[in-house]
Amino acid sequence: MTQLLPEAAARAGRLVCFCPPGMPVDGAARRGPALLAAGFALSVLSQTLTLGILPLAGLLLAPKAGWATLPYMAMLLGAAVATFPASFLLDAFGRRASFALGASHGIAGGLVLAWAVAANAFWPFCLGAFWLGVAQGFGLFYRHEAAMGAGGFSRAMLLAVVFGSGALAGVAGPSVLALAAYVSPASIFAPAALAAAAVQVVLLGLSMMWSPAADVVAPAPTTASAPFDLREAVAPTVLAAAAWFGMTALMLAAPSAMQTCGIGATGIVGAMAWHVVAMYAPGFGIAALGKWLGLRAVAVMGLALVVGARLILGNSADAPAFTLGLVVLAVGWSLATAASTLWMQSTGAPPRWALALHDACLLAAALAGAMAAGAAPLSFG
Repeated sequence: MTQLLPEAAARAGRLVCFCPPGMPVDGAARRGPALLAAGFALSVLSQTLTLGILPLAGLLLAPKAGWATLPYMAMLLGAAVATFPASFLLDAFGRRASFALGASHGIAGGLVLAWAVAANAFWPFCLGAFWLGVAQGFGLFYRHEAAMGAGGFSRAMLLAVVFGSGALAGVAGPSVLALAAYVSPASIFAPAALAAAAVQVVLLGLSMMWSPAADVVAPAPTTASAPFDLREAVAPTVLAAAAWFGMTALMLAAPSAMQTCGIGATGIVGAMAWHVVAMYAPGFGIAALGKWLGLRAVAVMGLALVVGARLILGNSADAPAFTLGLVVLAVGWSLATAASTLWMQSTGAPPRWALALHDACLLAAALAGAMAAGAAPLSFG
């Protein structure tokens, strides 16, 4: 949908986009939602594989026991550092170039992670985790792009599909890890890191399917007459950040608490698998729930569930109780995150730098939660 403008007639062959901002081009209306959903699901799958090996591998490779959480913190730091570059690159170059760059960092990170495990090198292991975190920082923008709306879908419905697609990672992640253990019974770490890199390769190929021209055009504001006020983003950001802090602190503390209670590796892995599914599956219902209760109420309810999960986990002594607590924790995080994302979009037309600031605050809160879990382990059971 391009036209040769009159003022450009002196330059033969010059084509200028004459489409309204945000209008899909070259079939983007048909493939846009599917690409966003597939991209987010693959990003979450790579993250799940990485999270599956970072804690234990960090403990084995760390020169000091207190440094075992550094790889996980490096991944969070990489995601936080990537948020602003991702927002600027999306504005300047569009989805194809930006998501491809993020996936490229993920490929490099997975390969470095696998080499570091084989070489028993701790600091390169942290570097690989950092680069995979950079890829995660880019991947977080799939949900923001969905919340902006595309192809005639409502923002809430598209975000529900994209965010909910992350639940597929919870189903596929343990299966991929089991395959890695079958391929390499001696050590699952290097195969899992290579699998995370392979997922990023698929994500890189997927990013090439975006139209290089249409993606640079900014989505149309939901309310053209309502400019974005940064002060309106404070409440959703604070609520979501509190949920991210609680989620990270409890998620990191739960496995060791389960081990202390005599729960074996199978029970721990199973509980964490259900946890990952519950992190994203509620996204499918966020549109209906937000319409029924309101986005603010849903975000507050999500944070309340995170607090409730702490009470459940604090009184858990067996695998089913821990699993219930982790599922409630994940559902609360999911509702708070998805509702806050839509809440941000409903306050006007947020520029991508504001969305990057929102994500940076969430990741900083998660990093603080990881530090709190390492410095003062929570007592469960």
